[in-house]
Amino acid sequence: MKNTPSVSIVTPLYNAEKYIGECLDSILNQTFQDFEVVVVNDCSTDNSCAVVESYKKKFDGRLTLSHMEKNSGSGALPRNKGIILSRGEYIFFVDADDLITPTALEEMYSLAENYNADVVYCEKYFMSKGTGQEFKDNLHIATERIQAPPFVSEPTFETNDLAERIDKIMNRKFWVTPWLKMVSRNLLLENNIFFPHVCISEDNVWTYGLLFYAKNFLRVPNAVYIRRLTEDSMMGRKKTPQQMINFWINPVLLGVKNLDDLMSKVEFFKTNPQYRYAVLEHFISLAFACTFQASLQLPPFAFYETIKQEFGKFLGEHDVLISLLCTFLSGQQKTAMKNMQEVNQFAAQARRRISDLEKINVENAAYISELENFIAASQKRIAELENEINLLKGRE
Repeated sequence: MKNTPSVSIVTPLYNAEKYIGECLDSILNQTFQDFEVVVVNDCSTDNSCAVVESYKKKFDGRLTLSHMEKNSGSGALPRNKGIILSRGEYIFFVDADDLITPTALEEMYSLAENYNADVVYCEKYFMSKGTGQEFKDNLHIATERIQAPPFVSEPTFETNDLAERIDKIMNRKFWVTPWLKMVSRNLLLENNIFFPHVCISEDNVWTYGLLFYAKNFLRVPNAVYIRRLTEDSMMGRKKTPQQMINFWINPVLLGVKNLDDLMSKVEFFKTNPQYRYAVLEHFISLAFACTFQASLQLPPFAFYETIKQEFGKFLGEHDVLISLLCTFLSGQQKTAMKNMQEVNQFAAQARRRISDLEKINVENAAYISELENFIAASQKRIAELENEINLLKGRE
């Protein structure tokens, strides 16, 4: 008799007392019951843990509540701890404020088993807001922040051509959030695919790792996850320019090494360095662009100080150099933007001048046409007069 569950549900928990009960209820109501739940508390300051404790009897020994020693500030490290603590053949991530449909685990596990999949990736999901009845009334298929089309209409294996997979990464053909995927636990552990400890984009690194290593990556049209929109998300909180810089440059300085390490063990990237660079450039481009937008509100010395104070402890003896390089790049972007604005202003002036000249040409063309008509009429009249003169001479 099997003594390990088929599926481990990993749930990072931080101050979700309003939602964690509904989340656990949706897991209890699954049609597939061969699972365990590993909740990892990230030092909550509300009654979240008490709510989880109250559910332990309902799960009959299948619910574990673990604790981080200190708050990590994101779901990355709690998810990593959940991966280590889990025992299931497959891992499925469920955030503490979200729900899953009653047949979610049955659908996902059956697909994983029937197709011998390393990863089962749902291209669609549900979205809602509020709690209780309001949450049920607002339920709908998500239309925003999802992968670029087209979508599959039946279970479809992703190509094993890594060059094609990378091209799809560049063109946003994968939604990187972990809660749309059921993943083989062995795939994660054998290839050391964990979440880097960064403020944002940890999902990108983790998902790219799956794409680099998974042989059987299955896309499915199933929608089994229900995401709850909340107003207090990390992305939604208002930030100062300094906080925005720290937020967006965080994955550039602290996450890119994890991504490069994942690629360093793949033979394809050793023989195709252009793809390795393309992945790294794609990863940092958006984050650095957002960092630059925030830096416009600060003088260079303040931009430098912000990076050095926030990240200096992670950068070792190169803290000054890396902070200066980031400031220099930001300065170059400001210069480039100023030059581009001047070019755009010149181009706008040139377009207006061309438009004015085109109007003058039109006016001149009309005037020339009038002159030509006048000349033609004059020539006609002259011809008529010449005829009359000739007739008079003939009579003489």
